[in-house]
Amino acid sequence: MTDLINQIFKKNDKKLVTFITGCDPDFETSNQIISKLIKNNIDILEIGMPFSDPMADGPTIQLSSNRALSNGITLDNIFELALNAKSLNKKLPIILMGYYNVVLHYGIENFVKNCVSHGVDGLIIVDLQPEEDEELNIALKKNDIDLIRLITPTTTEGRLKLILKNASGFLYYVSVMGITGQKSANIDELKESINFIKKFTKLPIVPGFGIKDSKDVNNVCKIADGAVVGSSIIKIIEDNLENKNVMINKIDEFIKELKQGTKI
Repeated sequence: MTDLINQIFKKNDKKLVTFITGCDPDFETSNQIISKLIKNNIDILEIGMPFSDPMADGPTIQLSSNRALSNGITLDNIFELALNAKSLNKKLPIILMGYYNVVLHYGIENFVKNCVSHGVDGLIIVDLQPEEDEELNIALKKNDIDLIRLITPTTTEGRLKLILKNASGFLYYVSVMGITGQKSANIDELKESINFIKKFTKLPIVPGFGIKDSKDVNNVCKIADGAVVGSSIIKIIEDNLENKNVMINKIDEFIKELKQGTKI
């Protein structure tokens, strides 16, 4: 596999990372949504692996997981989504995000093998502590798949150094404490934290959580390498379940605006 995440950050522009829960509200609609995201030149696609108990996620993303799971969605469907996305743009980095239980249940070896064959470039495992990542990390390194680490405002210097040992691709900075989709990121605090992290690593830093619209994206991109938007996209899905065409069109417009926000 080529190191697509690394390549994308070599370009000097700011990155728009979009998150959706895979197969929300269903497989076909999810494919259509991803197709719109790709047409609007997102830089990285992050697909959530639905999970019955997503602790770090706010109500919006929890509901999206429930919608997908109630349709009988499996991890194989998520891999299929990733492969479809890659066939639309082979240079687009694709990240799967989720909880370690999902990976363990599927089997680490089997999971990584499927990541390779379905065009997955990186993983964000929300609840995987650096003390427990060895088995997965060995398998990922063998296959050039990035393990993208979460850093929070409360991460201490000692903890940061431990997390950075096996981190690759970029760092996902959780810009708001608590769950996703709640309050907005504080730009001054963000700037201070990013400057602190940059003393210890050359990895790009991309904040997520609390980034709701193109104005937020623009503010964040002034101080970081890009921005992740998730809950706002999923809210459009939730609000338009009765009319898929309206849903897709609204997402289309919203992503266009977000992309404008990355221009500084």
